[in-house]
Amino acid sequence: MIALIITVCAIALPAQCQDEHLPMASGASPRQCAMSAPPYIAKWVDEHPQWRVVRWHCEIPHSNDKA
Repeated sequence: MIALIITVCAIALPAQCQDEHLPMASGASPRQCAMSAPPYIAKWVDEHPQWRVVRWHCEIPHSNDKA
């Protein structure tokens, strides 16, 4: 499994930033994740208008990370 990690900052408090982990399709490669990320990011932004995305990347979660 691969995850899309977006770093978002609050519009009202730009210094308040956090990472959001969005699971991607099982079996997707990092390249497939990167190619299909923009619609997922757009949907997340549409559902969370109080946040703005400042960066994003795809990664394979480590087994000791929280799900």
